Amino acid sequence: MIESAELLDPLARGLGVGAMLVVGLGLWLSGVGRSVRLVVSSTTLSAACWLITESDRLCAALGQPYPLALLAYPVAALFWLSILVLFEDRPPTARNLSPVGLLLFAGVATDLAAPPLSEALWAARNVASGLLCLHAAFVIARGMRGDLVEGRRRLRGPLLGMVALFALVEVTLALVNRVSPLGPWMLFEVGEVYGGALMAALLVSIAVLFLQVRPALFGASRRIGSVADAGADAVDRLTLQKLDAVMAAEGWRREGLTIGALADDLGIPEHRLRRLINHRLGHRNFADFLNAHRIEAARRRLADPQEARTTVAVIAFDVGYGSLGPFNRAFRASTGASPTEWRREALRVSPSLETAV
Repeated sequence: MIESAELLDPLARGLGVGAMLVVGLGLWLSGVGRSVRLVVSSTTLSAACWLITESDRLCAALGQPYPLALLAYPVAALFWLSILVLFEDRPPTARNLSPVGLLLFAGVATDLAAPPLSEALWAARNVASGLLCLHAAFVIARGMRGDLVEGRRRLRGPLLGMVALFALVEVTLALVNRVSPLGPWMLFEVGEVYGGALMAALLVSIAVLFLQVRPALFGASRRIGSVADAGADAVDRLTLQKLDAVMAAEGWRREGLTIGALADDLGIPEHRLRRLINHRLGHRNFADFLNAHRIEAARRRLADPQEARTTVAVIAFDVGYGSLGPFNRAFRASTGASPTEWRREALRVSPSLETAV
């Protein structure tokens, strides 16, 4: 049984490698944003290299290609970053790129260290990789209900199952390896026949899922006004007017507001509200839609001379943010400046500032 699997191992890995390269090349040549192309293409290349370098047979055939190993070490961190970029529309930053550098460093350190340190480093790196994948699964699940891009929302469920399965296997094997490294379960490690086949099957499945979704779904958000589409039918225009009225009445302040609850308030099906907010207003997820209203309310207060003595933290909490960090990030993403910088400039040009203070 194992001998037959060993014969099929190079074929399975080849299919996985080919699938990853096709996805990476397809996105690189598409019209998606630069950050998406760089991150996802790097991830697919790293995954292809990882599948190759984990196989002793393939490494021996290729002459132990160490440069491929360097590309393979940060694969879990790159995958995690891809999930943030694709499913939460986050740009790559020094902060979320740091796990890539850490896993690369850990991989090199593992190669240079001698047992038992190298074995401990290997287990630690695998646990870290598994935990990153578990967090990626959490990110996929967290945004499932509020995702307004229908194709991307359909992608979340199958991808969530695959990522959770891989993370569970990765973490379990890393921990078991510390207790019994010679057990038969280690055949499910990525470098062994069954593990390689499992990983190749997951990569092929992920490639098929991604290729079914138009690359345009991974582009940047484009917000347009609710009246910009002159050809909108009367029902949609009426619904958008109702939506504007609810938001103008600060409906966005409601604690725990979901798109389902908002759809019930408007008396329309949830899927129709998703389409309207995404296609007409240009928002890719419901949180982004709510944050746009919260940031606009914060901007009005920050620019008001009568509120010059109100702290940024108080305003952040008043408009619905639970802490200052997410507010600062959302505000900078919307305006290009921190709340304090934006307020300083807004009050500097305010003619009534001296009277207010």
